[in-house]
Amino acid sequence: MKHTNYDYSVKDRLIRYVQIDTEADPNSETTPSSFKQKDLSKLLVEELTALGIQDAEMDEWGYVYATIPATSSRENIPTICFCSHVDTAPDCSGKDVKPIVHENYQGQPIVLPDDPTQIITTEKHPYLASKFGDDIITASGKTLLGGDDKAGVTIIMDFAQFMMQNPQIQHGKIRILFTPDEEIGRGVDKIDMKKLDADYGYTLDGGPLGSIEDETFSADAMTFTFHGVSAHPGYAKGKMVHAIKVASHFVDSLPKDSWSPETTKDREGFVHPTSISGGLESATVSFIIRDHQTTKLGEYENRLIELANSAVNSFPGSSVEHQTSEQYRNMKEILDTVPFVNEYAVQAIEKAGIEAKKMIIRGGTDGSRLSFIGLPCPNLFTGEMAIHSKHEFVSVQDMQKAVDTMIELVQIWEKH
Repeated sequence: MKHTNYDYSVKDRLIRYVQIDTEADPNSETTPSSFKQKDLSKLLVEELTALGIQDAEMDEWGYVYATIPATSSRENIPTICFCSHVDTAPDCSGKDVKPIVHENYQGQPIVLPDDPTQIITTEKHPYLASKFGDDIITASGKTLLGGDDKAGVTIIMDFAQFMMQNPQIQHGKIRILFTPDEEIGRGVDKIDMKKLDADYGYTLDGGPLGSIEDETFSADAMTFTFHGVSAHPGYAKGKMVHAIKVASHFVDSLPKDSWSPETTKDREGFVHPTSISGGLESATVSFIIRDHQTTKLGEYENRLIELANSAVNSFPGSSVEHQTSEQYRNMKEILDTVPFVNEYAVQAIEKAGIEAKKMIIRGGTDGSRLSFIGLPCPNLFTGEMAIHSKHEFVSVQDMQKAVDTMIELVQIWEKH
């Protein structure tokens, strides 16, 4: 249900939060990868404390922990954690974001003023066609908005405000967690699970209204390093073997009409070269490897190795070595063992007056790794759309509905 007597703060909060640059840096080895992420985390601690939450803190790594105390006298209520990430993706600039509120949207193309070539339309973004009458927040055309995942941060903060103002609502202990560096795959690297002390969790990092996601990709990373033979270019005939050419041959041998992000959908997996670098003697190609079936990752990796060896065979004198590392696994493998975690979320969505939609994620969230280290953690909707792009937008009303869903969810957990 909509809490008509409550003055939602999601619009003002999102506008405030997105103007703080929190872009992650994949080339940094620190945690957080960019220390400016702490600027938002520090503000969140201050705001949580102002709400009356007594234990809000940011640790040395930039993680924010806080507790909404239980109001129920029932015993053995599981502790529920709500989690979002403060960082934004490095794919598109998050510096100097200028949020714009388009009130009572009526389906017209949204021309972003700082770059009029950036036009958000219902043809490009069909979800927008269902948002007539909503207040839509966008950036101004030169940056992403940062709704991924500051919409989630905003929703959790508004939920915290509501719960602290309404202690008559019966619920168990609630933990709040804000993480850095989710966008570069390091969101849970430094989490103190003993400090978090929660039984089950939900990330607020999903998209369409009413969606709940309990299935992600399983993910690995691979790096191939090709070695050539150096020689002076003026006297290289019959001697030089150029590592860049070997690496390029390898990349060019990848299928053109399958097995890639641009040619797959739904549960289809892919391999995706993320970078290529090097010179004459050595060149490196990095990949991410994704599929909803974990067993298929090994098949993809073996096929890549075959293609790499084939490239080397085409350039006598060259050689190749590879490394594989695990990134995360499909959280469904864990969530299927505790089905009530999803079931309660579906009930909460429906009690909030929304149609629940079970969806899969063609990617991962902090919930993927949290599920495998002791915190089963599906993903709830926030309304964030067109993420990682200048067309990113969020509906204010979607965020309000997410707050309503969380309010219903903690009460369901208390009753069970």
